Amino acid sequence: MYKSDAYSLSSSQATPAKNHFLAWDREYAHLKWGGPAPVRDIQAHLLPGSRVLDAGSGNGRYLGELARHYDAIGIDVSLTALKASRAQIVRSGRFAEHLGADVSELPLKAHAFDGILCYGVLQHLFKEERESAVREFHYILRKGGFVLFEAFGCEDMRCGGEISTPYEERTFARQSGIIYHYFTKGEVRALFGRFEVIELEEVIKEKTFRGETYRRHLVRGIFRKS
Repeated sequence: MYKSDAYSLSSSQATPAKNHFLAWDREYAHLKWGGPAPVRDIQAHLLPGSRVLDAGSGNGRYLGELARHYDAIGIDVSLTALKASRAQIVRSGRFAEHLGADVSELPLKAHAFDGILCYGVLQHLFKEERESAVREFHYILRKGGFVLFEAFGCEDMRCGGEISTPYEERTFARQSGIIYHYFTKGEVRALFGRFEVIELEEVIKEKTFRGETYRRHLVRGIFRKS
């Protein structure tokens, strides 16, 4: 399944362009466990026992639930997050493999997976990295395999801030060092151009608080390798 036996991103390996990856170890050092997250969408498309990659698995909110039904592997650039994920999954009595890796350079063999879950991950990459990640997804998926995608949309109230370096449209740098990119629906369609589009939608929710309207905007998609 693996191109190599092990892979991890350490500070000694990082280049200035990868500093936004290293920021995640600092982030996960104080992030609390938010509880399990549902995986109903992927269950609608994959049979139990399928091999599934959680691409950017963080501290295991989705991975733990995937492990209930699938042969699941979690990949993340943060070794701190992976350590927390392992501990949480052990406490739940389940098992999932964990691998420290960058989703834009996956150390995985071709046609090894039936499905990929990628929620809230590509929004934290630069354009070249996003494109590389999607090429990697295509490479490791079997024919007929699915990618389930979700990321921030450009109408989200949080879209804005300090312009990223290097500059990219609708891409911002937070004080934490983490990159935030906000997608358009057309951009996502183009990004997954090698895939068949099964679903592609925008989800907009608005809340009013003290007379101010706050908007959350997500772009969600399900794509199949034909």
